[in-house]
Amino acid sequence: MALISLAGLCVLWQVAATVWPSRTFPPPTAVWQALRVEAASGALAFNLSVTLMRVVAAYLLAMTIGSAIGIALGTHRRADRFFDPWVVLFINIPALVVIVLAYVWFGLNEAAAVCAVAVNKIPNVVVTMREGARALDPRYMEMARVYRFSALDRLHHILLPQLQPYFAAASRSGIALIWKIVLVVELLGRPNGVGFQIHLHFQLFDVAAILAYTLAFVAVMLLVEFVLVQPVERHATRWRRHPA
Repeated sequence: MALISLAGLCVLWQVAATVWPSRTFPPPTAVWQALRVEAASGALAFNLSVTLMRVVAAYLLAMTIGSAIGIALGTHRRADRFFDPWVVLFINIPALVVIVLAYVWFGLNEAAAVCAVAVNKIPNVVVTMREGARALDPRYMEMARVYRFSALDRLHHILLPQLQPYFAAASRSGIALIWKIVLVVELLGRPNGVGFQIHLHFQLFDVAAILAYTLAFVAVMLLVEFVLVQPVERHATRWRRHPA
């Protein structure tokens, strides 16, 4: 059904581009031709891989730091009250401001680009994981103390299973947000990547190439969602499913 729906969208796109021909609204055939040209030159694969590596690096950094801070704030009320204004402040700073300041302070380099993306996502992860930590059932921790669980056992058998839905929510929204911010980072200050190519073809007024890179990267992110994210999520929640 999904393939039929996408095919219908392509047909509608082709008809609209034929009825109202314009350089700013190329048909799917023109976008496909641009995609083939970029793929044949090797530019498509190179720029997709570079952007994907930035997405992965920023995602791991944001999820690691944001989860640690969120769990700490959710389990320590005094710290939460003290740092809550900080979280509200950082979550409302526009992504563009963070990116520009990162480039101004640290230069137009890879570390500044990845850190700027991660900083934009960390407050969202903190808020989600803080809510998860607040919702922890204290009875399980009491049981762990009675049975003298080690710190690793508490983390593996008590903390992580309860936080898994919140981690999954932060992870899923994080991927969607991070790859969009990565494109802006590349547009403003990197010499490669999908965002840079979109900016380059914008200057050339090549809408077909812009759409080709956009659709190619969306396809990659959908592949990551279906091949990696969803299987990992199903594996992590297998304990919730009862046998028939």
